[in-house]
Amino acid sequence: MLGFDPDIYQRVVGGAGALRPQIEQVADAVTARGYDSLYLIGSGGSYAAMWPYEHLITRESTLRVTSVIAAELVLTGDPRLTERSVAVFSSLSGTTAETITALAYCRERGVTTIALTGHPDSPIAHAADHVLVNWADDETAGESIDIQLLLLATALLNRRGEFDAYERLADELGDLTAALTAVQEQADPIAAAFAERHAETEYHFLTGAGNLWGFTYNYSMCILEEMQWLHTTRVHGAEFFHGSLELIEKDTSVIVFVGEDETRPLMERVCRFTERYNENTTVIDTADYPVAGISPEFRGLVAPIVVDAVTIRFSKHLERARNHSLTKRRYYRTVEY
Repeated sequence: MLGFDPDIYQRVVGGAGALRPQIEQVADAVTARGYDSLYLIGSGGSYAAMWPYEHLITRESTLRVTSVIAAELVLTGDPRLTERSVAVFSSLSGTTAETITALAYCRERGVTTIALTGHPDSPIAHAADHVLVNWADDETAGESIDIQLLLLATALLNRRGEFDAYERLADELGDLTAALTAVQEQADPIAAAFAERHAETEYHFLTGAGNLWGFTYNYSMCILEEMQWLHTTRVHGAEFFHGSLELIEKDTSVIVFVGEDETRPLMERVCRFTERYNENTTVIDTADYPVAGISPEFRGLVAPIVVDAVTIRFSKHLERARNHSLTKRRYYRTVEY
């Protein structure tokens, strides 16, 4: 497959699953200390990556949970953020300035902090109370973070008596390398055809819901905009019919992410609309992709991990077809701002 390194993929995906003992230690420690609220804090893609787990905890638990933009938290504050709070941060590089500042802000208030990063000697790793380290590159960061956050969220819920299936789910997440490689292989020809068809397309409309809404936002902003300099619109599937549908024309490139949680009917409604009024829709439906070793009851939970694997094929083929490197930047971490 184009740009696929099986050794790196094994290192990242297998490494994320292998963090289970450390994740369980963290869950035990914060549970023993006691907490009444959970904050999921990030910047950019790392912020959007938190949304599936806010969604999961909101529907499974009475715990107060909120996802927060790091820079805004520091400026606006939150009186509910106290020594009885736990805050989870994610920064692959461990150097994201806004996230590090927000972590310091939380520690000043006695908040218990947990950091996910790819580098053990990074600033965020040195600043947090609990650190989970799994190296990844930009292309595999999604799988790494999603596996860790799914384990962490369900471990915390399990300790609260709100997710009895944790042990079985954690066993199945142990090493998804082979299963996700098969997903990439299945997606590869679809992605290649998409890239050829859209090599000159300058605008894409993306929509998703439930635990794929965060991914929809992320792929729109951090991949198509940041890494390919393409114009996009992103809208939640439930909000699609409240204004944004007026942007859809016959030839508009529409990318629809369909998952397998309770919000699937929202996206099926979007699909029915695009089937009638659009001739350029690409549906990425996690139900189309077998994931060996994952039980049917957990399919909805792993949907973000599945679309991580599917869309890296789209990204790699767009990079080739458009002759635009995924690492090329005009401004991000290039100029002062």
